[in-house]
Amino acid sequence: MSVNRLPLLMFLGALAGGCSSLYLTAEKTPESPLDSDEVTLAAGDEGLKEAVATGKGSDTVRDEPLDDAIAPELKAAAREAREKLDNPEQKLADAASEQADLWNRLRAGFVLDHDIDNKRVRDQLNWYARHPGYINRVVERGSRYLHHIVNETEKRGLPAEFALLPVVESAFDPFAYSHGRAAGLWQFIPSTGKYFGLTQSWWHDDRRDVIAATDAALTYLDRLTKRFDGDYTLALAAYNSGGGTVSSAMRRNRKSNKPQDFWSLQLPQETRHYVPKLIALAKIFDDPEAYGIELPVLMDEPYFEVVDTGGQLDLAQAAELAGVDIDEIYLLNPSYNRWATSPKGPHRLLVPHQNAEAFRTALKDIPSGKRVSWRNYVVKSGDSLNTISRKFSTTPAVLLQVNNLNSDLIRIGQRLMIPSASKNSDAYALSASKRLERKQAKKRDGNKLRYTVRRGDTFWDIAREHRVSVRQVAAWNGMAPGDPLIPGKKLVIWSNTAQPTLASADSTRGKAMVRKVGYRVRKGDSLALIANRFSVNVQDIASWNDLNTSRYLQPGQSLVLYVDIRNSP
Repeated sequence: MSVNRLPLLMFLGALAGGCSSLYLTAEKTPESPLDSDEVTLAAGDEGLKEAVATGKGSDTVRDEPLDDAIAPELKAAAREAREKLDNPEQKLADAASEQADLWNRLRAGFVLDHDIDNKRVRDQLNWYARHPGYINRVVERGSRYLHHIVNETEKRGLPAEFALLPVVESAFDPFAYSHGRAAGLWQFIPSTGKYFGLTQSWWHDDRRDVIAATDAALTYLDRLTKRFDGDYTLALAAYNSGGGTVSSAMRRNRKSNKPQDFWSLQLPQETRHYVPKLIALAKIFDDPEAYGIELPVLMDEPYFEVVDTGGQLDLAQAAELAGVDIDEIYLLNPSYNRWATSPKGPHRLLVPHQNAEAFRTALKDIPSGKRVSWRNYVVKSGDSLNTISRKFSTTPAVLLQVNNLNSDLIRIGQRLMIPSASKNSDAYALSASKRLERKQAKKRDGNKLRYTVRRGDTFWDIAREHRVSVRQVAAWNGMAPGDPLIPGKKLVIWSNTAQPTLASADSTRGKAMVRKVGYRVRKGDSLALIANRFSVNVQDIASWNDLNTSRYLQPGQSLVLYVDIRNSP
């Protein structure tokens, strides 16, 4: 409750308690505007002053006509207060509604220091306050997942602020993918995801699984909190830049007799702003009205339920059985890359709470053999399991499994059963392939070129040929600079040159002798010095190593470079 509302609420309490009318003089000044709910008591109203001071009624309050100077809004508020006291059912309903609000539950679990006076926090707070539309968008996206995440933070005894971390990480976009190869709500990179059991395959990516990734992220944060002796800000910083980075920064400060708290450490720029972003968000969600933001109602109840499917299931069929749009199925189950769940599991789907029981009932009537569509395919000359699987958007492993094959050898005329989508590809708009199509179709500056990856290609080769950056090529194609390039993959490139500078002629490519080399940073090195030494671009070095160009390199730091060895020192 804000301080300036206390006099009004005391007054209303006294009024509703039996003071039928009181003398008041409403004053509207720049320091105390009327719409701030502050009122000034008329001289002589000692009984009312006592009521305001103590919160209790007084026999000395006079029963005289209400001053006409009182604003209509104040009269309406008084009537509303009296009606609520006269209507205990409404009072109970309001109290129940307040308790059922997920925002109240979230705020009750806040433990970080929100009152810290720090420029980094103020800057982030000002940005969020100036962009209420952004807050609304992330809340709309996060409404599917927030109840589950709040539940999980409470189970572990972690700060409720951690439930807002996906806003910082991914803006609650379950399909978010960064240039550093981080994916999902919690932005796990492949190596960290693998460490926490988040597996990846052609069919699925557990880093985007709402349940699995949330469990992994909070487990990781819990371990980091213990590692840094319960300091949540250091744990958050380590989640962003790694525990080793934070520990090294602490050691440097300790040797210099400097404080070792988060705010005193020299950390990567992104990490220096990471914790302030979360604290600023918590301040916004703790008191949105103070920043001119209106949060939508979010009830404290599950958005989804977990339903056991018993096996692989076509997502279009799942949507029909559940009575929801297929996009809703993908948004709740963003780990699935294709048109169906993974044949190897997990055999479960998240379904909106209100549709879950109907989905379970409908699923019982569908035999396991009919939960995906099947094609009867006759092997032709030139076919292989690889070519057939690509044609029907599946994998050789699946074909081996469903056809009980012992090897990749197939013969002309042989019949294969092939699992296939029940609807055309446009129906699966949020599958990985359709998301990529939309990204590649987006208009950019320059001429659109299509490039087919060849054996030995690197992002560096392709970017240099077309006079664009490595990061641009990766972003245009929904990739990260560290992702592998598979021969035959189709890329889209937006170039301001009609013809590639090194052209894609094999003869020209053959003259380049590009190799991946490791380089250990020496004392006095900078990105510019290293780039000049190896005849490469600073931005390319930054892209290859996911570096922020404003950061200083540290002696001993390992870098990956792609260099033409003819020009190497």
